[in-house]
Amino acid sequence: MKNYAKLIHKSNITFLPTNFPVQFFGLPDGKVYLIYARFYEIKFDRSDLEFVLAEHAEFFYNYDDEKLFLFGNQGVQKPMYSEMVDKMNPKIKILKVNREFNSFAEAFIQLNKKAKDLFHKKPEIIKIVSNEENQNQLSIA
Repeated sequence: MKNYAKLIHKSNITFLPTNFPVQFFGLPDGKVYLIYARFYEIKFDRSDLEFVLAEHAEFFYNYDDEKLFLFGNQGVQKPMYSEMVDKMNPKIKILKVNREFNSFAEAFIQLNKKAKDLFHKKPEIIKIVSNEENQNQLSIA
């Protein structure tokens, strides 16, 4: 299976409210997504893991060039280091919480499916250029 979701950064010690690793990914829509696990409580004195898929609201990702940029920095487009996505007080939007996944690998498979759908829905740029010598033929570039 081809990876469409590009790993930006993986952090074992993070500023997010979890003791588990966090993985940051760039997708073809230009957004930065993150996957992390956290505990949740089941009934009395039992807990289990749930996996959270969230969107980082402070960064965007150039999928083709594999570069990370900060929102609000439109004047000067300087790429950021990938480690910068894991910062204090991150502004994230939780998209989905899943309690059925057993590992980061299962969560990544779902994110990769989303990235694949986004990648294949990208409009292809096809230019039709007329041939000056013979008007009956068209070339597609």
